[in-house]
Amino acid sequence: MPESPLSASPYEVLGVSTTATQDELRRAYRRLMRETHPDLGGSARQFNAVQLAWERVGTEQDRAAYDRGRNVPSSDAGDDDAPTWSASTTGRSGTQRADSRPRARAYGHPGGDSREAYLGLIREWVGRGVPLDDPYDPKLVRSAPREIRHQLANALAEEQTARTVATLGIGYTVWHDVLAPGEAKLDHVVLGPTGLFAVKSEDWGGPVRVHRGEVVGETLDPREEPVRSIVRSARTVAKAARVKFTASVIVVPDGATPESVEFIGRKHPVTALVERSRLADLLRTGLPGVDRMGGNQLFDIRTRLQQTIRFVGL
Repeated sequence: MPESPLSASPYEVLGVSTTATQDELRRAYRRLMRETHPDLGGSARQFNAVQLAWERVGTEQDRAAYDRGRNVPSSDAGDDDAPTWSASTTGRSGTQRADSRPRARAYGHPGGDSREAYLGLIREWVGRGVPLDDPYDPKLVRSAPREIRHQLANALAEEQTARTVATLGIGYTVWHDVLAPGEAKLDHVVLGPTGLFAVKSEDWGGPVRVHRGEVVGETLDPREEPVRSIVRSARTVAKAARVKFTASVIVVPDGATPESVEFIGRKHPVTALVERSRLADLLRTGLPGVDRMGGNQLFDIRTRLQQTIRFVGL
């Protein structure tokens, strides 16, 4: 899985304190390499995590670089390779024009609400009146409580989804940070020839799976119900606009789920758990057995949504 504000630090992976000596780090690394080796009954995912942790803090030079805020070994990168967690400079749509191809029409501010929540929480945690030169400093982010880092991780996930859906083309319309009164916001509403989709962008900082119709994982709060939450929010928006959603989609980082695309439940509209790299393909291809929309139907649904959608914070 890619680097995230919720990713375990190399020290956490190795099970040592940040003040551990290099000798203590080395002993922890060797022990975990034996315990997690797939040929000895260990987990390939944990084995790889231990290797990556050692690459980041295994030498004094790499450890010093990591402790200063960089997230990669000095042998592989230069001084500018810190995590890009700062706010997007690409405008309200959250997308850059890297080429001249037509983009999806976009409204709203992807990740804006989550970033505002992060900034408020991180300033309160640091202390009111205390200078905060860079709220996205990797060292500061890594030291913050999990609930604060989760807000930043969500903002990054929403911005990445916005960049992905922008590439779908002019036949698609996207609304970001959509208000669903009485329910959690809809991160994205995507309308195109393949249907109308309610999309939630998430990063729980660990692997997830589907169990009894819900998304679960060790890093999720047991009270979280992502599937039920997005279904309720979609229902609220659909009722106000007098439209029907084709599906709800929960997007997670690549490698966070056993299946790249997994459909949850059989009732319409279905919910899909999707890895980020498969999202555009799903939205372009659509769901099995679902007819494509014609121009008149698209126009009617787009008009209804434009008249009724309200954005978070506005």
